[in-house]
Amino acid sequence: MEKPVICKIKEIIKESPTVKTFIIDRDFDFKPGQFAMLWLPGVDEKPFGFSSKNSFSVAKVGYFTKKMHELKEGDIIGVRGPYGTYFEPIGDKILAVAGGIGAVPIITAVEDFSKQGIEITTILGARSKDELLFLDRFEKVSRLEICTDDGSFGFKGFTTEKMKEILKEERFDLIITCGPEIMMKKVVDISNEHNIPVQVSMERYMKCGIGICGQCCVDDEGLCVCKDGPVFWGDKLKFIKEFGKYKRDASGKKVYY
Repeated sequence: MEKPVICKIKEIIKESPTVKTFIIDRDFDFKPGQFAMLWLPGVDEKPFGFSSKNSFSVAKVGYFTKKMHELKEGDIIGVRGPYGTYFEPIGDKILAVAGGIGAVPIITAVEDFSKQGIEITTILGARSKDELLFLDRFEKVSRLEICTDDGSFGFKGFTTEKMKEILKEERFDLIITCGPEIMMKKVVDISNEHNIPVQVSMERYMKCGIGICGQCCVDDEGLCVCKDGPVFWGDKLKFIKEFGKYKRDASGKKVYY
C-alpha cells in the first residue's frame, strides 16, 4: 500500500453551512469521479472525491469530518490516491443529476465533458438555497436547473421530479448521477424507463481504498466500491442487490434507507 503524500492546506473555502473546500499545495492527476484517502494524523483516514485537481470538498457529518472542519490554513493532511473508476462520456448530449454533496464528483465530470464539446444539462439539488454547491462552476459549463426541497431557490421539489419533466421534452445519450442513494435509485429507474445508459457514483464505508480489506464489498457479487467503483454503469447495478435499499456500517451491520 502506498504511503500518503503530505500536503499543506493553502486555502479553505466555506461553500455552505455544512461544506468546506480544502485547497492543497499539490496537484493530482485524477479522472472525474475518482477519490483519494485523506489522512489526518492522530485521527483516521477516510475517502473523499476530488472537487478539483488540488482540492477536496467535505461535508461535516461525523467525527472525522468535524476534525477536518477544524483545520486551518497551513495545517497538513495526507493524500493517498487517486483510486477507483470514473465517469466516462458517451454521445453528444449528457444529463447530470446531483444532490447535496454528490455535486462534488459531478462538477468534475461536467467540467471535463464540456471541454470535449459535449452539451450538458445539470440538475442540481439541495435541501435549501444555502446548501447548493458550485453554482458558478456549473453555470459556466452546462445548462443549469436548480431544485431545492424547501423552494427557497429554483424548482421546489426533488431532482427526480425535474428530471421527469426534462425527459418529456428532450433525449439524452447518457445520464450521470451522484447524491443520496434513494435519489440515485430513482434516477436509475427513470433512466431505464427511457432506455438511456446511466452511470452512478456510489458511497460505502471504506478502510483500505484499494480492494484488499473487503469492507466496502456489496451484496451479492462481492464487488468492491473502492476498486470496482465508485462509478458503476447501470448494467452492473442489477448485480448489487443492496443498491437503494441498505448499506453496511463499520461493523458490517445492515443500515436500511
